[in-house]
Amino acid sequence: MSGSVGKALRILTLLGEGPASLDELAGRLDVHKTTVLRLLRTLADEHFVHRDGQFRYHLGARVFELSSLGLDQREVRSIAAPHLLAFNRAHGHTTHLSELVGSEIVYIDKLESHDHVRMASRVGLRGPVHSTAAGKVLLADLPPAARDRVLDGAHLRARTPNTITDRGAYLAELDRVREQGWAQDREENEPSINCIGAPVRGPAGNAVAAVSVSVPSIVATYDQLIELVPSLLDVAGAISRDHGWRPHRERTIE
Repeated sequence: MSGSVGKALRILTLLGEGPASLDELAGRLDVHKTTVLRLLRTLADEHFVHRDGQFRYHLGARVFELSSLGLDQREVRSIAAPHLLAFNRAHGHTTHLSELVGSEIVYIDKLESHDHVRMASRVGLRGPVHSTAAGKVLLADLPPAARDRVLDGAHLRARTPNTITDRGAYLAELDRVREQGWAQDREENEPSINCIGAPVRGPAGNAVAAVSVSVPSIVATYDQLIELVPSLLDVAGAISRDHGWRPHRERTIE
């Protein structure tokens, strides 16, 4: 292990015990402040640490993202697979399983539609958080501070005329998603493509992935897609329970 990597890991370990200033970290590491500051800047650039208004350093969003991936998302794809297959067979529409990585979503599974219309998405492809139903679902579940960090790294650019690009309006949209338990993308990410998404929860109750259904408007109308929301919530709930989630109460859609 190189000296710099070792020192960086020791910084993260120390910050795991609580916030610390540059002077405190340098003192505990017995390393010159300029060296510690250089390492902190590198860690901050990758979101492993962040500095607050009092110039104290904290563990950053990337640490928690990696922890969540390691603990909760390690098996979610294999657990979800039979449920997604049954859902796809029943309804015939393109079905995705996505997770949040940094300020984007990543498709970790995809089942094609039964018609002849194919979408450009593929496993491993990244997508924006602000214009996708999956992104909305995953962000809506985050605590405010973590959500803000994700949005700070996202670019709320218009992908279609329907894309929400105002941060305040987008936060209001996330409030609605959190309240109702599912999200919609009404031609916000791609023209003529509508989508709905629901969260998959891990043992701790946090959203570790999102199931979404995407349908071109030439195949089904938006209203027809919305009729699938109860079924989508059912399949997301079934995956969540198999993944160890034990809900206190089931969400309902009015």
